[in-house]
Amino acid sequence: MKRRRVHAIATAGVAALVALALPGCTAASDEVRAPSPTAQGAAGTTTAPAAAPTPPAPSPTYALSTAPRTIPAVREHEAARGPGWKPAPDARVVVAQGDTAALSDEARLLAGELGIKYGESAAPRAGDVELSVEGAGNPESYTLTVKDGRVRINGPDEAGVFYGTRTLKQAVRASGSAPEGTVRDAPAKPQRGLNLDIARKHFTPEWIKSRLREMADLKLNQLGLHFSDDQAFRIQSDSHPEIVSTPHLTKAQVRDITALASRLHITVVPEIDSPGHLGAVLRAHPDLQLRDVNGRAVKGAVDISNPASAKLIDDLLREYRPLFPGGAWHLGADEYQALVVRDPQASFPQLARAAQQRYGPSARVQDLATGWLNDRADVVRPSGKALKAWNDGFFAGGVVGAAKDIQVEYWTGKEIGARPPLEYLREGRKLVNLNDEYLYYVLGEPNQFTYPTGRRIYEQWTPLVLRGTTPVPASYDGQILGGRLAVWADLSGAQTQDQVAAGIRMPLAALSQKVWDARTPQLPWSEFQALAGRL
Repeated sequence: MKRRRVHAIATAGVAALVALALPGCTAASDEVRAPSPTAQGAAGTTTAPAAAPTPPAPSPTYALSTAPRTIPAVREHEAARGPGWKPAPDARVVVAQGDTAALSDEARLLAGELGIKYGESAAPRAGDVELSVEGAGNPESYTLTVKDGRVRINGPDEAGVFYGTRTLKQAVRASGSAPEGTVRDAPAKPQRGLNLDIARKHFTPEWIKSRLREMADLKLNQLGLHFSDDQAFRIQSDSHPEIVSTPHLTKAQVRDITALASRLHITVVPEIDSPGHLGAVLRAHPDLQLRDVNGRAVKGAVDISNPASAKLIDDLLREYRPLFPGGAWHLGADEYQALVVRDPQASFPQLARAAQQRYGPSARVQDLATGWLNDRADVVRPSGKALKAWNDGFFAGGVVGAAKDIQVEYWTGKEIGARPPLEYLREGRKLVNLNDEYLYYVLGEPNQFTYPTGRRIYEQWTPLVLRGTTPVPASYDGQILGGRLAVWADLSGAQTQDQVAAGIRMPLAALSQKVWDARTPQLPWSEFQALAGRL
């Protein structure tokens, strides 16, 4: 996206000069008579002189405005002189004619947050906030204008208008008013969000919805839900109720979560991780367990040479597709343990045979795993959802390649077989940044993980830093779709829900700044942290 330059337009102040009128001349005389202390009335009485007219009050002058204080910061503010806007008792949020169906939710939400009225189908007047969908522009962009005692927010889509309302809300919360002038704003990256492991730790529906509201104010637009793992399977299933753990989310609760997310312009991205991380499924279906040449069970891994394994997972994919109406789906594909041994072909001869039968004599176990990924993508693709998989589920040098439309969710280069990000970028693939060096919040901090800090993300990380601490060349910026902070519940009892919420608050705020605008932030960390406290 082209970055706009900030233009501050300063207008010179004009002093108001007030002229006091002198008494006028009469028709009978051409000279100006000075007023006398007294005048003789018609009846010989003395009258007081007429009072001088009251001079008009001078027009107030205003300093040139500064940009509203928000997280993330707005990318462009055109300064102006004026009083700005603040909520007043008779102020309303109104929607432009014809946009009521599209923007009534946004208008009602903002009115409630600002403590003013929602003026349904009302014509705008002084003091109001007017919302409208209009004009061309990048997705999720908006323009917010404060002028003549009124606020106008418009954008080419509903999401953009919604983000304009977030800017207005934060500006009022930060300083009591929105500054005069015009904000023109848009995100640098289309994918911005939080990934949540609800499989290894049960998070209540209300807690998840609180995170959605927090994300919306930060202009984040994706919530990843990893709900299947070795420890538990956490969403109600009608096709395979035997695999579901207690506690879990009911489908009604999931619909409630996705409905709120939709109103807040957040996509919920579900993930059934396969062919690894399926321990909860395998407890109910031990016949699908992958075993090595010596008969030893491989933790969490299904036998992908067994057609029944594919049938079960496809049953679940088809069942859950309509439950998640958002536009993306995560297929998992990471850490399949058959591929982390020295010689997968020798350790798993049944997988090697299946690979050769399907893909030819030179095929290997990795080709069978890639075929598994492609087959699962084929099940989801008719829904029109964007497809995602973890980077260590993509392999080099095989006879089978992963489908080109599967986005790479890059989290690590430390796993066996994981490749540096440049290899994916050079193939032309789109990547999403979940760098485990900066963006992994792993409960209990096992395996040398440490809790990420907002300051480190704010000062050191950008979407170009995909692995470790070194950025990829800026020429690949267009292939990097964004980033998410990831909460993983490896040691689920290490923190309570409230501790998790507190722990991710500043990292999430810092991430929001860097995916909205990857340039070096203008505020130093101490001021950013203080602003986050006010907001």
